[in-house]
Amino acid sequence: MTDEHTINDSEQSEKFDPSESFPYEDPDTITDAKKPKTFKGRLWNVTKLLLKIGATSLLLYYVLSKINFDKVKGLIEQSNPWWMIAAIFTYFISIIISAFRLLSFFKSINLHISWKFNLRLYMLGIFYNLCLPGGIGGDGYKIYLLNKRYKQPAKKVFWAILFDRLSGFWAIGFITVVLIIFLPQLQIPIVLAWSVFLAGTAVYYFVAYKFFNDYIKHFWEAHIKAIAVQSFQVLTILLVMIGLHHDGKFAPYLSAFLASSMAAVVPFSIGGLGFREFIFKYVVTDIFHSDGELAVVLSLSFYVISAIIALLGVYYVFRDDKLEEV
Repeated sequence: MTDEHTINDSEQSEKFDPSESFPYEDPDTITDAKKPKTFKGRLWNVTKLLLKIGATSLLLYYVLSKINFDKVKGLIEQSNPWWMIAAIFTYFISIIISAFRLLSFFKSINLHISWKFNLRLYMLGIFYNLCLPGGIGGDGYKIYLLNKRYKQPAKKVFWAILFDRLSGFWAIGFITVVLIIFLPQLQIPIVLAWSVFLAGTAVYYFVAYKFFNDYIKHFWEAHIKAIAVQSFQVLTILLVMIGLHHDGKFAPYLSAFLASSMAAVVPFSIGGLGFREFIFKYVVTDIFHSDGELAVVLSLSFYVISAIIALLGVYYVFRDDKLEEV
């Protein structure tokens, strides 16, 4: 690695704090030198952290107070560990594809980085996203690092990352429409569902083409990868359900998982914990009138699986000099 690509550790710690969620500030300010925090600034950061901890705790308490612990214990005790290991594997595949999806948007803005560096940076990012109170601070770290090492404008990287997230939402919409045929409880005509989805897709692409033309060079390539990402994550939940010996309908739980995945992106709680479980259980019990205990076990299982994979990125927290190693 050349000297120009090396960041002094003390400089990095002064200029970027990955525990701060980037959507709450101008992307350009991520790359500015940070002034020493005032008492008011520190107090606000502590307040945000306490609010997140409070929201996470309250949501978890509410969800857990509504379930039968004996039934949950029974589900866990009877689970087949081999199916759980398979679920971890499929989730890891989804993360690898997700990293290549982001690389497609980076290529659109002529940011040419190696797939190895991108994958390592992505793994570091999901560790920050899941494990730090800031919620999505890993994306801010990507903006900071790519700006400093490759001189890419922060806003360009920001929009590439945002489109990466939007492609994920689009893919969730696509799979949800596919699942509607198996969800007669919703009473949504298939033709209507596809018409709305295709119309929304047309508007989405038109806006991207008209106002964000730099980001559509690999638009459909990235969105096909997004479908693969969400499909593997749906498969992860499916494998967990098989591991729990579920012999009922799968579609209600899969659609609830997709809804909770969208909700978990909102930095309302720590790493989406609590909020995901709340949405998952609400959709399963109140909309589909299915097993709430299974919904909670599935949601918590997915959180554990994602945490296991996220921990692979912790190495680069301490050895960021290895990020670009060949």
